Amino acid sequence: MALEIERRFLLTGEGWRSLAGEAQSLRQGYLAASADGVTVRIRLRGAEAAWLTLKSAVDAVGLVRHEFEYAIPVSDAESLWTLAPHRVEKTRFALSLAGGDWVVDQFAARNGPLLLAEVELPSAQTPVEIPSWCGREITGDGRWSNAALAQRPLQDWPREERQAFGFT
Repeated sequence: MALEIERRFLLTGEGWRSLAGEAQSLRQGYLAASADGVTVRIRLRGAEAAWLTLKSAVDAVGLVRHEFEYAIPVSDAESLWTLAPHRVEKTRFALSLAGGDWVVDQFAARNGPLLLAEVELPSAQTPVEIPSWCGREITGDGRWSNAALAQRPLQDWPREERQAFGFT
């Protein structure tokens, strides 16, 4: 069974930019989501690749999830995009950094100016050296999942809630 083991962080600095690879434009449309954390999404990377993904929580902490991802034709994904009631658009940067597969997502539209760092790990016990430009860890905080941000973008949060995390 496919597992995704991931830790996530809000960013507090720009130090990651010197480690960033080429920008990848991503669109994610959420076709279904359940109260117990099961999501079905499509992801498009530009006009070149697309995937259908099912995710489901494994643990209560939010560190480990089942993830089943399948490449699909871009034309099918474009059709599904039009059906998706909730969407996220972002630019992803893969980072040249030891200690796991690190990426930074720069969100657009109603989720801007949000920047999140994620590190995928081989196991939940893998130690992680957290870079200085990572701030508050948000692993397991459902408000920050892409599916949640698609349904309730950052700009729709009450001002006090945004300000508690350093956003205006």
